[in-house]
Amino acid sequence: MGGWKRVAGSIALIAATTACGTDAPPEEQPSAAETITSTTRTPRVVDESGRPAITFDPCLDIPDDVLVDARYDPKSKHATQHPMESYSFLGCRFKGTTSDSGDDRLSVLAGNVTLEEEWDKNGHISSHTSVSGRDALLQLDPHNKNTCAITLRADFGIVIFSRTRFPDDARKLPLDEWCAGLEKAVALFEPHLDR
Repeated sequence: MGGWKRVAGSIALIAATTACGTDAPPEEQPSAAETITSTTRTPRVVDESGRPAITFDPCLDIPDDVLVDARYDPKSKHATQHPMESYSFLGCRFKGTTSDSGDDRLSVLAGNVTLEEEWDKNGHISSHTSVSGRDALLQLDPHNKNTCAITLRADFGIVIFSRTRFPDDARKLPLDEWCAGLEKAVALFEPHLDR
């Protein structure tokens, strides 16, 4: 019998026994002190690569108050997932709440690839840096209009914070404005990466 069928069958049996009534006293429920709460959850995406499981879910593990501090709307969360055979990414997108230059969008991708693999793939647009003492890459592609990314090393792989700015007048911002303020926002998120 499959897992879900077994559970359904057990619930039906308990319901039938309860409905018929018994002379046995009801079982005591464990007290709050005896109840153990598990912080482990099933990852939203898994692959068959043998790589580490992605333990950071950007939609669940960035607290709402931190998003507000970073000037993003917690209600705008939009989950994404990209399962592959040899690696995977788990993502979330957020809309900015205010910006001097218009509207900001932030995409956060947690992946089970290494920072070295990301450097090998995108080293031509990357420079080594750190955020709150954590190894990182600053990624700026002049062909990707108004977009800047900071990729952080994590226990399971990497987390990419990619922000695109949409000015009210749809113009291309000067290159030196693409990354303005992103490191400050990423520093707010950084403590929440490794659970």
